[in-house]
Amino acid sequence: MKSILGIGNALTDILAVLPDDTFLKRFHLPKGSMQWVDRETCDKIFNSLKEYGLQYVAGGSAANTISCAAIFGMPSCFIGKIGNDEVGALFQSDQEQYGVKTMLLKGKDISGRAMVLITGSNAERTFADYMGAALELGPDDLKKEYFEGYDYFHIEGYLVQNQSLIRRAVEMAHEAGCIISIDMASYNVVESNNAFLHDIVDKYVDIVFANETEAKAFTGREPREALDEIGRHCHIAVVKTGKTGSMVKCGDEFHQIPAWPAKAIDATGAGDTYAAGFLYAHSLGMPIKVCGEVGSIIAAKVVEVIGSKIDIPRWKEAKQEIRELLRANGAEL
Repeated sequence: MKSILGIGNALTDILAVLPDDTFLKRFHLPKGSMQWVDRETCDKIFNSLKEYGLQYVAGGSAANTISCAAIFGMPSCFIGKIGNDEVGALFQSDQEQYGVKTMLLKGKDISGRAMVLITGSNAERTFADYMGAALELGPDDLKKEYFEGYDYFHIEGYLVQNQSLIRRAVEMAHEAGCIISIDMASYNVVESNNAFLHDIVDKYVDIVFANETEAKAFTGREPREALDEIGRHCHIAVVKTGKTGSMVKCGDEFHQIPAWPAKAIDATGAGDTYAAGFLYAHSLGMPIKVCGEVGSIIAAKVVEVIGSKIDIPRWKEAKQEIRELLRANGAEL
């Protein structure tokens, strides 16, 4: 089984389901966006959320993908930075219970946390993140040996707040011979770092994952045309289109992947798990259509639960469905 290394912000998700958009407007949080907040604002939002009932889950985009890949059976490792506190210990314990090897460095600040505000009938997510110790991860923390022996390297777009870190990471991964994938993360992140992301994708990235708004921010085009444009910059382009599924492209090959049936209540982690399923199937040598279908199957399971962690019954169901799909396409499992 091929292995995967990921790097990202080590954050604990604090989830709250809100009745409407009033809370978002109160704190000037654009619906569907990801906003970085300072410690004071973080405390205000957190204290105001308590009346809604909160759920705590170790998260972070790349960390979610790596945990999911580990459950699929891929030898997996995650690089991040946490504080010397209970939230950091929770994050590490959560990663390790899924079989992830952790390279979690210790920072001076408290561990980062992401407040996930879930609103509307489509369970849209708005993030207010206090990065804490996660922000202290820098290029000097990386060592060449961290990347050696891994087949895939997955990075989250949220790390662009430290462009020198991303550049050093992809350079080392490239030198180590990794297949490099990136999740674009958020449309406002892409908008404010467009030139840098284009440079990184052009030079180092093999697989790009983006949703509709991120793809438009990256290319200025609607989903289908955006897919073509992204595909000109990398080997495999994936644009996720929510309830209608996803589109995948490799060279002249194009496929529309329908969404797998699901009773969606929360979209948190859907993109992260899709990426894990796609990369898992890709590691088995599956065609990109099948990779997209595996991503769709596992993403459908996570939207049926609150948060980014799929429960055991749904994992069993997903693995059975994926196993049947892979065997039908010649995989030896």
